[in-house]
Formats: sequence, C-alpha cells, structure tokens
Amino acid sequence: MSGPAASGTARTAPAVRIEAFDASRQDGVVDLILPIQREEFGFAITLADQPDLLDVEGFYREGGGNFWVALADDEVVGTIALRDIDTGQGALRKMFVKAAWRGPEHRVAQRLLDTLLAWCGARGIGTVFLGTTEKFHAAHRFYEKNGFGRIECEALPAGFPRMGLDTRFYRRSV
Repeated sequence: MSGPAASGTARTAPAVRIEAFDASRQDGVVDLILPIQREEFGFAITLADQPDLLDVEGFYREGGGNFWVALADDEVVGTIALRDIDTGQGALRKMFVKAAWRGPEHRVAQRLLDTLLAWCGARGIGTVFLGTTEKFHAAHRFYEKNGFGRIECEALPAGFPRMGLDTRFYRRSV
C-alpha cells in the first residue's frame, strides 16, 4: 500500500469549535458575511448597512443576547447571533456558514443553532423569532427541520429588529 493514507499524511478537516465572539474575530466575521450576502445571493448590502456588525457588544450582548462564531483552526467559518428583544423573547440573526462548511458532514449550522437555543433556555428566553429572505431556500428547510414555524410579519413582536431584506418570518418556542 502506498500514498498519503499509507504514510499517515492524509489530511482531515480541522475540528470546528463554537466560541462567543470577541473583538479579535471582527474582521473574520465581516469577511464571512459580506461575500455570502453579496456574491452568493446578490444583495446590494454594505457593511455600513449593518451597523450591528461594527458594534457586536452594544447590539447583541445587551440584555440576554450574544454572538457566536464557528472556528476551523482560527478561521471564522460560521456565525449566529441572538438579540434580546425583551419579555422572554429573542431574535436570531446573522446565521451564516461558509459554503465549504455547510451540510450534515460538518454540522456547523446545527451546532451554532444548538448553542443559541441552549443559551436561550438557560436565560429564560422562551421564544425565538427570525427573519430571512425568500432566496434562502436551504435556510428555510433547516429552520423548519429545527422546529421553527412560519409566521406572518404582523405576528412579530414590536421589538423585533426587522431588516429591509426580510420577507419570511419564523418563530420557535425554546
């Protein structure tokens, strides 16, 4: 037998870990999210249109919220955030996974969502809402598989931070 497997040099994907955001990950977060929004989905959105990405501490960590990153080695390959919108409710935002890390073999999206839901459960946030666009078909399937039910925008709580691109909305009890 010869080749990389025989010599023990076969490459495996680095393990992915989920960590709370810290400022050292700022550039990695922006470098992940903007290309997905612009190049994959064709949205004309800029960093200036998303001031939350420049103030993660102030926007997401107020109240019971948080922001997490998925890291492969030290590369940001996924993100998810929770905005506390008061009265035991939260808004799931900024869920993005780099294309090479999507799918059941890596479970990055699932692990990010599981982290957010565990956080909610531990802090008494009983309902999570989210907004997305009609273009994110795989995301729709993912959310529905994970117990999110579609709702009309009129059913959103007053404090929900709606983005202009949001056209489809979901709710899930924790």
